[in-house]
Amino acid sequence: MKDKEDMMDYITLNNGVKMPILGYGVYQTPPEDTERAVSDALSLGYRLIDTAASYGNEEGVGRAIRESGIKREDIFLTTKLWVQDHGYDNTLKAFDLSCKKLGVDYLDLYLIHKPYGDYHGSWRAMERLYREGRIRAIGVTSFWNERLGDLIASHEIKPAVNQVETNVWNQKWPEADFMKEQGIQMEAWAPFAEGNGHIFTQPLLVKLAQRYGKTTGQIMLRWLIQRHIAVIPKSVHKERMRENMDVFDFRLTDEDMEAIRSLDTGKSTIYDEMDPHVAMAIARIKIHE
Repeated sequence: MKDKEDMMDYITLNNGVKMPILGYGVYQTPPEDTERAVSDALSLGYRLIDTAASYGNEEGVGRAIRESGIKREDIFLTTKLWVQDHGYDNTLKAFDLSCKKLGVDYLDLYLIHKPYGDYHGSWRAMERLYREGRIRAIGVTSFWNERLGDLIASHEIKPAVNQVETNVWNQKWPEADFMKEQGIQMEAWAPFAEGNGHIFTQPLLVKLAQRYGKTTGQIMLRWLIQRHIAVIPKSVHKERMRENMDVFDFRLTDEDMEAIRSLDTGKSTIYDEMDPHVAMAIARIKIHE
């Protein structure tokens, strides 16, 4: 049996930093449950923890890390900057606040959460924090190709990661191609499409799960990992966390990979980021006074 440290594959970002290809996300995890959930994840061998200022649970993540007994340098910690705090000065303040809540003096990865408002000012601030050694890598979330290209062309440091909704319903092939061209690591949020569209009982996925002796969730995660896409599945149940990590002892065939590709609808089952009303609604969300 493998040791926990051997159960994970790693990827190397465009600045040489190593990141686990599979991590644990805490989106929509209630603050009162976060410390216990992250503690469970760490005990199972997860070493990438993904949170955000807008999730309201950074404190719980920080407590779990401190109480884990695991060296800080052995945990890859990600958090995200919310739209309300975009702009150069606001970003510096928001970064300090997130570090305070997490109880850390540096971040492994800091992401711009959404491509609205003065994200260029935020990126300049993040470049400064990166150069000062307070962040090991900087990146973005939900930047579609046009916005990502704009950011790349306008600044010296290229994003190391772009975290985008990616799952079997919404496979993001053009985005994957552009990120590969630019040397940017793709990371999937909502790898299970938040359970929409009866995804866990989709007939092809069920058939493949039976063939490999796995669950449909494990088939979906393995499919993303074989596309060299990092994943951050979320669950508050320890057995499901263990299941989500158990995806490194099998490999889908090229034929099975291509069969899953046929499920692509090219649309989100969560919300349409190209809808201007959705963009305006997200840009107006406030997470603090």
